[in-house]
Amino acid sequence: MADLSLILAPQTPGDAVAIERLDERAFGPGRYARSAYRLREGVEPDYALSFVARVGTLLVGANRMTPIRCGDAPALLLGPLTVDPAFRSGGIGEALVVKSLEAARAAGHALVLLVGDPPYYERMGFRPVPPGRLRFIGPVDPARLLYCELVAGALAGAGERVRRAPERPTA
Repeated sequence: MADLSLILAPQTPGDAVAIERLDERAFGPGRYARSAYRLREGVEPDYALSFVARVGTLLVGANRMTPIRCGDAPALLLGPLTVDPAFRSGGIGEALVVKSLEAARAAGHALVLLVGDPPYYERMGFRPVPPGRLRFIGPVDPARLLYCELVAGALAGAGERVRRAPERPTA
């Protein structure tokens, strides 16, 4: 049997259908009701910061980085982070997050938010947002609202209201 290595690559628009199928298997139809989805809905991810994981030609994981705003400050929303159930517990999710954070830091971004489980994401540099510090669109469990500063002090410079980023002009 061939040894199939994990390959991390930037997402492309051509990955959208496979990622949607992966998200459907992992999260079901309830994913559309989540508040974080409302920030991402209809907004293209930043493809330079969003990655897919493949074993051979099989897409087994994906994460997305979407531009958002915290007040007037730009930020990124990480998620969804999805790993095919058959490939969980193999470090794929963590590899995808680390790759995105490295790319975001290199591109000059300062702040990343996500809604997720602290024990999992804390090892990648995320911390719980202090209570009442950010006002997220829709209901969010405050214990699951996390941030990662890519630049020290970025959270202090962010406004309270988390919202969609203005659309980027198309050429």
